[in-house]
Amino acid sequence: MKKLINILCAAVLFILMYACAATPNMPSEKVAALLRNGEFTFMAEQAQPSNYDVVNVMNSLPRSSSSRMLDLDYGYTIVLKKSELRVELPYFGRMYNPSYDTSNNSYRFTSKDFTVSQQTGKKQSSVYTIITKDQPIIRRIIMEVFSSGKTYVSIDSNDRAPISYDGYLMENEAAKK
Repeated sequence: MKKLINILCAAVLFILMYACAATPNMPSEKVAALLRNGEFTFMAEQAQPSNYDVVNVMNSLPRSSSSRMLDLDYGYTIVLKKSELRVELPYFGRMYNPSYDTSNNSYRFTSKDFTVSQQTGKKQSSVYTIITKDQPIIRRIIMEVFSSGKTYVSIDSNDRAPISYDGYLMENEAAKK
């Protein structure tokens, strides 16, 4: 009996350590400095399509979970700089005006003409609303950044069903020379 309790305690400890190590939290001071600077990168970890046709297809696949979250590979980002907004995110959902060119079916664009407004959200979060003026497809991008660096992004588009992403904030990479 004592051996079983020790094994269970070790398993619980291992699970807790793994769960804590899997979330890349930043110190809140560093997050605040990035937000003050206004230049940062959002790294997407999960996508949540809102269209139930997509959710039903996902649920019908073998070995799928009943959640609507899709784990993403590393590298899907939104890079915000003072003079440039670069978005490279996948899209899962209904498109009202699909393109035959499959490279146009995801969110991949660079905007030089955009406005950013910041508000204070709930639970000490910062909410950024980005409106692009040179991308007619995108209505707005809403980013809610928490003090731990965790970030929630929602994209509202003219020709697609809404989609949201979960991820974290990080520093912009230095320009390669």
